[in-house]
Order: sequence, then structure tokens, then C-alpha cells
Amino acid sequence: MSWPTEYGGGGLSPMEQVVLAEEFARAGAPERAENDLLGIDLLGNTLIALGSEAQKRHFLPRILSGEHRWCQGFSEPEAGSDLASVRTRGVLDGDEWVINGHKIWTSAGTTANWIFLLARTDPSAAKHRGLSFLLVPMDQPGVVVRPIVNAAGHSSFSEVFLTDARTSAGNVVGRVGDGWSTAMTLLGFERGSHIATAAIDFERDLQRLCELARDRGLHTDPRVRDGLAWCYARVQIMRYRGYRDLTLALTGRPPGAEAAITKVIWSEYFRRYTDLAVEILGLEALGPRGPGNGGARLVPEAGTPNSPACWMDELLYARAATIYAGSSQIQRNVIGERLLGLPKEPRPEVLC
Repeated sequence: MSWPTEYGGGGLSPMEQVVLAEEFARAGAPERAENDLLGIDLLGNTLIALGSEAQKRHFLPRILSGEHRWCQGFSEPEAGSDLASVRTRGVLDGDEWVINGHKIWTSAGTTANWIFLLARTDPSAAKHRGLSFLLVPMDQPGVVVRPIVNAAGHSSFSEVFLTDARTSAGNVVGRVGDGWSTAMTLLGFERGSHIATAAIDFERDLQRLCELARDRGLHTDPRVRDGLAWCYARVQIMRYRGYRDLTLALTGRPPGAEAAITKVIWSEYFRRYTDLAVEILGLEALGPRGPGNGGARLVPEAGTPNSPACWMDELLYARAATIYAGSSQIQRNVIGERLLGLPKEPRPEVLC
């Protein structure tokens, strides 16, 4: 809804978008599918910020219509938290890029028909340079997707193998060789995507947790009450962090490095409150599983929001929250170095 009207958006201001998102969250509206989050919130906003006019005119309507369903190709077996170590190669062949490489932990890979990825287009350049941000169609012989079944029994992640895959030379977002900057812009949208509704979403989940404690007769237990108080305090912190980030957006300043603070708070809260839920469930958490909620904090199956299966799904998914979109360790480095002005972490080769 925040996209400009000329590209099919609602043209809402940041404040109007937050009000709409808050009302959706308070009403318990289902979250959008992951392809929508990746396509609209991440890639769409990145194209609006950095894409050429031709890219905006071509890709944005197809994102909104659902014709193009997107997944993200950043992580590789040798490049997880250290994203700049990607080995996927992109070589220009006439008017096309030829891509060879292996991506892993690709969200929504099984339902996507396009992938945005980082590829090394200049292997002689420094680590953070020589990378390009490419848009690649997946419906071609050179792209193979293999689902990864996670601990909860779901396959929301995939491996993507690219063998002589091709895409148009014009499908580079930003400048050739400056893909790192484009990727950081996109990750800024990802880390800040919870600004509007994080506090409301987690407050709703905290109410579920309080109901679980009451149902099990543990709402007066000092240990449980202490855990609930910790959760409540973090929800309020997220609320005021959201107001701060919103203020930056309203004055035309992106959250930048401050998005790292928000990411650390909500992802570690996610882990903590699911840990507390399992403590309350006790042995019930080890019982027969049955259907859960499919992970990713989607709306629980009707009638079972406090079932052990739903809480265990959330617990397992929450383990990844402090890793994806930049691990908590990396976020703390960003906070220390870019916000507090602390010395940079020594590089391993310097210590040897």
C-alpha cells in the first residue's frame, strides 16, 4: 500500500501504512504468503528505491498480480552469515548473464518462479566488491530446486542449483559490481519489516501465552510470572522502538544501522517466549504432535492456538529467528561498530 500509485500501489504515507497494518494485526488478519513478503516488501521496495524505470514498469505490476513469485538467493554452503563470501558466478555472455552456483536456505523456493540473488561478476575485485544483484527466471533447465525438510517436518526452505542459468543483461538492480549495496538496501527493508506490527503481533502472542499459563494453573507460579513479566517488558520496548523507527521513516531517514537493534529485540523475544511456552507445557510438549501452524508464526489452525503442536512448531521456527536476516552476533557487531563507534572486530587472518 505504500508503493507509489503509478506503480499500482496505494500511495499511502508511512503513517497511514502503519495505521492500516496495526488494524490488520489487531483484527487477527492472516499474514501474507512468503512470496508476497519477498516480492512486495523486499524486492518491490528495493526496485522502487534503486531500480531503473524499465525494471519498475516491467517487474512491479507482475509482483502485484502474482505472475512473478519471488524467492531470495543469498546464502550459500560457504556463505551464510558472511554473505560477502558468495561463490556463485555471473559471467556476461553477449546480452545475457550466465550464472553458475549453489544457493541454500532459500525461503519459498518451491513456489517461486523468479529468484533475486547475489553473484560474483568480478572475481578479481575485493570481497565486498565485484558482486552484482541479479533477477533470474527459475523456469529454465539450468535451475533445480530441492526442498529441505526442517525439524518441524515442513519444507519452507530449499536448495537452488544454477547450472548455466541465464538472465537478461538488463536484470541487474543497481550498478554492476555494486550488488553488496543493493543487498544491504533490501536487507534493511527485511530487518525493518516488523516496525509497524511487531509489538501488536507479539502482544497478541503474549496473551495466548498468559491463557496457556492460566489453563495449566501456572499463572501464579513465581518462575512463570517472572518470565511473563520479561515478555511484557520486551513488548513495550518493541512498541517504542517501532515509534522511533517510524519517526525516522516519517522524516525521510531510513532506519539504517538502527534496524539492527529492532532485529535483535524481536528475534530474541521470539525465542524467549516460545521457550516459556514449552516450560509451561512441560511433558505435554513431548506428546503426539499432530498438525501445527506450519511455522513462520502464521495464524494457528482453527481451534488449536494453544495446542502443544502449535507451540512446538513456533519453538522450532524461533530457533532460526536469531540467525536469518543477519544473526544476533552480526547485529551486535553492527550496533557496536556503526552506532556506538567501537573498534571493529579483528579479522581472523589478522589474529593468526
